[in-house]
Amino acid sequence: MPPTKFKPLCSAQLLGHMFSLVLTTVKNRAEAKRLSEKLVAEKLAACVSALPGVSSTYRWREKLERAGEVLLLIKTSNKKLDRLIPRIKELHSYEVPEILVVPIERGSPEYLKWIDESLR
Repeated sequence: MPPTKFKPLCSAQLLGHMFSLVLTTVKNRAEAKRLSEKLVAEKLAACVSALPGVSSTYRWREKLERAGEVLLLIKTSNKKLDRLIPRIKELHSYEVPEILVVPIERGSPEYLKWIDESLR
């Protein structure tokens, strides 16, 4: 088998930090842009990727609802979560915003290092 050119993925803990992917949906691209820019500028997120065209179906106040939304993928460190989550709630237009935290168990060492450096 020929040698691979790719470096193996490393545990997020090897860098001495834990990282998370935070998911939230917003009502439109303008809100996505506003939240993304504020979170990155305030160093609560290293990067926010906006995925428009999400179709959500949910129950709200006993009524079935459907909405077009933009999904935000927020890359951050666990050390920032206690400030990031309330800030999302403060900036968000929804009464009950979706905020889900997914631990990053592994990733490319270079990218995890970049996240860490971007949040300093």
